[in-house]
Amino acid sequence: MRPLNATIAACPPSGIRKFFDIAAEMDDVISLGVGEPDFVTPWRVREAGIYALEHGYTTYTSNAGLPRLRELICADLAARYGADYDPGDECLITTGVSEGLDLALRVLLNAGDEVIVPEPCYVAYEPCVRFAGGVPVPVPTRGEDGFAVDAEVVRAAVTPRTKAVLLGSPANPTGAVQPRAVLEALVRLAEEHDLYLVSDEIYDRLTYTGAHTCLGTLPGARERTVVLGGFSKAHAMTGWRVGWICAPAAVAELCVRVHQYTMLCAPHVSQLAAVEALEHADADVAGMVADYDRRRRVFVKGLREIGLDCPEPGGAFYAFPSIRSSGLDSATFAERLLHEEHVAVVPGDVFGPSGQGHVRCSYATALPKLEEALVRMDRFLRRL
Repeated sequence: MRPLNATIAACPPSGIRKFFDIAAEMDDVISLGVGEPDFVTPWRVREAGIYALEHGYTTYTSNAGLPRLRELICADLAARYGADYDPGDECLITTGVSEGLDLALRVLLNAGDEVIVPEPCYVAYEPCVRFAGGVPVPVPTRGEDGFAVDAEVVRAAVTPRTKAVLLGSPANPTGAVQPRAVLEALVRLAEEHDLYLVSDEIYDRLTYTGAHTCLGTLPGARERTVVLGGFSKAHAMTGWRVGWICAPAAVAELCVRVHQYTMLCAPHVSQLAAVEALEHADADVAGMVADYDRRRRVFVKGLREIGLDCPEPGGAFYAFPSIRSSGLDSATFAERLLHEEHVAVVPGDVFGPSGQGHVRCSYATALPKLEEALVRMDRFLRRL
């Protein structure tokens, strides 16, 4: 047979899923791995979805998404961050943030364009750059610096082929929230070299130690920034698959053009549920965020008490402790912890070279399970 697409064939399977496929076959496993809320979607949001089904809202919507939902998204960004996006031609609804990332990169990149990606980073970033014909250029961040991005390190990676910088804040896997000064320095660098910025802000509501900065609101950023967000994490709506893009009109128009041929529209029922989420679910979100914060403080304190240095995660729902004191590399640590103590974590190096010597632990699980995981991890470390 003739060969298949070489770029896709060269892309390895997700390193996150490997361990959880193994864990699924084992008994009594505490999973600290998959980045999914353990909360059920708030009832008022589910009820809106049920109402939509019962009343026959099962058709296509416009390609860009329901006008009411786009209006609410832009109004929400304006209220929380002072953002100024036109819901008519600068906002579109996507089938989750994953599709939004894919659309943005396809629109921004030509074949061979380079995209600088600070790492450790979400596992989809580099494959999506490659699928869009681009070349990912990873640059390191350090746990000692709280995984803050150093603009000078980014500057050193810029070449004549550099087209964009892609980053997430709050970050998966580190939980790092990029300080405003860091983002301002990146905007200045982007202006200097005429670069686009792609900002994955899916965890924007999940911040605990400082305010989130919406990258598109910084001076000089708006006309070169694509902001990605959605409902999966803070609203516990992973399976509904609703995300959004806010971007300059020229970029948003082309994103809609790709979207209309590949996805057509996000699910109608899900969009109506998202309308309810923005109109009436703020209290539900606040309750979930408070619970994550409580878990975060207990879990990070526990990791440090059993001898694992852990940078303070300012957002999302991940801790990224160093396991160098164990004498094991990340993959060996995760494999042995799973088989010996039935605790599933993700090796840090699947998120990039800077993740070696760390593991990702999601605290989006019930507090008693987190406490039991700490007991098991302590027992594992004492045996080493």
